Amino acid sequence: MIQTADAKSLLKNLRGKLPAMLKTLQEFVCCESPSTEKAAADACASLIAAAWRRRGVQVEVLEQKHHGAHLRMIYAPSGARHGQILVLGHYDTVYASGTLRKMPFRIAGGKVFGPGVFDMKAGIVQALSALDALKQLGAPLAKKIVFLWTSDEEIGSESSRKLLEAEARRSDAVFVLEPALGPKGLLKTARKGVGEAEIIVHGRASHAGLAPEKGLNAIHELALQLARVKQWNDLPRGISVNAGVIEGGTRTNVIPDYAKAVVDLRALRIADMRAIEKRLRVLKPISPGARLEIHGGFSRAPLERKHSAALYQRATALAKKMGLQIGECTAGGGSDGNFTAAIGIPTLDGFGAVGDGAHSPGEYVIAKTMPERAALLAAMLLRS
Repeated sequence: MIQTADAKSLLKNLRGKLPAMLKTLQEFVCCESPSTEKAAADACASLIAAAWRRRGVQVEVLEQKHHGAHLRMIYAPSGARHGQILVLGHYDTVYASGTLRKMPFRIAGGKVFGPGVFDMKAGIVQALSALDALKQLGAPLAKKIVFLWTSDEEIGSESSRKLLEAEARRSDAVFVLEPALGPKGLLKTARKGVGEAEIIVHGRASHAGLAPEKGLNAIHELALQLARVKQWNDLPRGISVNAGVIEGGTRTNVIPDYAKAVVDLRALRIADMRAIEKRLRVLKPISPGARLEIHGGFSRAPLERKHSAALYQRATALAKKMGLQIGECTAGGGSDGNFTAAIGIPTLDGFGAVGDGAHSPGEYVIAKTMPERAALLAAMLLRS
């Protein structure tokens, strides 16, 4: 068990490293890495990989055909023979190359600004600093640590999902370096499952004036279906169903024979996720003669709190030894932590940066919290 003196030593050491952390963060942020721009993402992957290699860590660069490379770093000191801990995150951002010109890296009022600084390059820097602190402390680790940084989380993790699930299955616990929630730095002990479904209606075209009786309006049928689906919302229970995109028709004097809606799906419990998917599959036309197609469903299952509760309790105890306070929350969005929890691996999310404004021009990190979060991660890795 990590002692209070060790915990405080980790924090003191890392607070002295803040200038170096900020310098590394600037390097990472100024190397733009949009999910959809392979060359730019690969350049950022090379920069991050080099930082790990300088620490003597084994680095695997997993090249991808259409996206940036995924990075797998292995730290396995001689005493680490009893399992594995996975530290998971992504280096891709939602910002196109060139965003730095209008959203430059800068530090002002104790906050660090820049594209991807909060989501989630500061988290990667914190993990790097946690590793430095563990090596300097010299305390023995019981388990090897695998750091996995992926390149496509912001666009659904299509190329990385199998990789991260396979790595999670070899692990005893997963710490997800996604940002904490808000300026209070709340850890994410639960996340909603997320997905989307297409509701497609096929009707029958006709002239809206000369022969309306011969037509079957697909838009009208879709409206009836959306009114039905709207009733599935149960916000107190964590269920939301939102029609976000709708299309249909060609011109006003034609009864449309086609209409489609794309519906956002979210649920806090796996049982509710399955119930919604079942209800989608059994939707029937309301208008005689109409035909429905239903596609899609949930792409990420919920991260239920039962998979994070024990890790959160441990993090709370370690934070107390450092004189820090942490809290927890439920997040409405999904992350790769949803995947690892869904296969039954203990997962604690939101271990990354403290700040706010993800995916916005005002995205920022609170600088002084970076050593604190790095120290907490190091303590968790030492304790696990």
